[in-house]
Amino acid sequence: MPDEPSAQDDLFLTRPSRPRGPDPSAPLADRMRPDDFSDFVGQDQIIAPGRPLRRAIESDTLSSVILWGPPGSGKTTLARIIARCTKAEFVAFSAVTSGIPELRRIIKAAEQRRGLRRQRTILFVDELHRFNKAQQDAFLPHVERGTIILLGATTENPSFEVIAPLLSRSMVVVLTPLSDEAIGQILDRALADAERGLGQFTVDLTPDARRRLIGFGNGDARVALTALEFVVSQTLPGANGRVRIDEQALETALLKKALRYDRAGEEHYNLISAYIKSLRDSDADGALYWLARMLEGGEDPRFIARRMVIFASEDIGNADPLALVIATAVFQAVEFVGLPEAQINLAHGTTYLASRPKDNASYIALKEALQDARAFGNLEVPLPLRNAVTSLMRDLGYGQDYKYVHDDPSAKSDQTHLPDRLKGKRYYRPKSI
Repeated sequence: MPDEPSAQDDLFLTRPSRPRGPDPSAPLADRMRPDDFSDFVGQDQIIAPGRPLRRAIESDTLSSVILWGPPGSGKTTLARIIARCTKAEFVAFSAVTSGIPELRRIIKAAEQRRGLRRQRTILFVDELHRFNKAQQDAFLPHVERGTIILLGATTENPSFEVIAPLLSRSMVVVLTPLSDEAIGQILDRALADAERGLGQFTVDLTPDARRRLIGFGNGDARVALTALEFVVSQTLPGANGRVRIDEQALETALLKKALRYDRAGEEHYNLISAYIKSLRDSDADGALYWLARMLEGGEDPRFIARRMVIFASEDIGNADPLALVIATAVFQAVEFVGLPEAQINLAHGTTYLASRPKDNASYIALKEALQDARAFGNLEVPLPLRNAVTSLMRDLGYGQDYKYVHDDPSAKSDQTHLPDRLKGKRYYRPKSI
C-alpha cells in the first residue's frame, strides 16, 4: 500500500558509517569537535562525572532534552557525543534546512523501527526556536507516544520560543558561555593536535596573542578556533619554519580598521579638532575663532551642532547637565532657522559650552566598562537581577534574593549589580559633583 514505509523510505534503519579520520577540508572547529566526554571542555555543571545528564547519556536512558545555550557553547558537540553513546537510532534534523514533510518521513521510519526492532529514535533538532508554534505542535504527539526522544538545541530562551506542552515534556539543560580557561584549553589542543588541528604548522602563539584570541572568542569555541585557523593560514613561517602569532599578527589578520573616507580634506578635521579642544580648555575666544573659520569655509552647520551635542556629554557631563539641553536646542535651532541666522545660535551654544565646568567622568566610565565588556566577554547577569517571567525561569533561580529598594525606608540597596568577576569595580568617578 502507498502509505506503508518501504526500505527506501526508511533512510535511518542503518546508522551511517563514520569516517575513519578527520576530513582535512573541514573547518578547524569541526575537525576539533570532541567525540567523547574525555575531550569535552567546559560545561562541567552539566556533564561532569556523576551529573544527571551525563549518567543518562552513559546509561543510554536519555529522555527528551532541550539544550539551551549561546553559540559555540557545545550543544552540537554534546549531541554528537550522545549519537556515539546511544544504542538508539540518532537522526539529525535542522530547522533551517528541513521541514514538516521530512519530519513525517522520519516519524514513519521511527515507528517502523520501534515496531520491528523495539529500537528507540533520538531526533536531534538543531535551532529548534526557528520552528513556529504550529510547526512545534507536529513533534508533540510523537514525543508523548515515545515514538521519538526529542533532543532540541536552541540559542533562544525556551520559555518564549518553545511551546509549553513540549517544554513540559522535556528537561531543559542550560549551557553557559565557555570560560576563558576552557577556550584557552581548546586553542592549546588545536595547536598541539597534528592530525585534526594545526600541530603540523608548529605555531608559536605568544601569551598576549593567546589572551587576545580568547577574548575574541567571547565564550564561543567556534569563533575562537575559526579565528585561530585564519590567522595561522595568513601568517608566513619564519626562517626557522615556525609560524609566530603575536598581537600584531592578530591585528593584521583579524582586526584591520577601515580607513576613514576624508570627504572634505584634512583641514576639515583640523578645524573641528581645534574647535573642540578650545571648548575643552574653556577658551571661548579660541572656540569662536575656529567656529568662524568653519562657517566661512562652508562647513555644514549641522555637523558643528552635532559635535556640540557630543561634547556636552563627553566633556561636561554631570558637572552641568543643562549643557546637553542647550546643545540639543542649538542643533534644533540650526535645523529650524538655517544659515545665516543659525550662526547666532551656534555662537550662543559655543560660548555656553566653553564657559561651563568640565567633567568627563561619564565618558571615562563608559570606556572602562566597554573595555571590561570586550575583555571578559559575556559575563552572566547575576540571578537576582534577572526577571523571572516564567515558571522555568523561577525554577532556575531567576530573581531569587533580589532586594526591592522601595522596601527599605532609606530607599537604598547594598546589593551588587555587577557580574561576580567584576564585583567591587568602580567605573564612575565624578570630579565636580
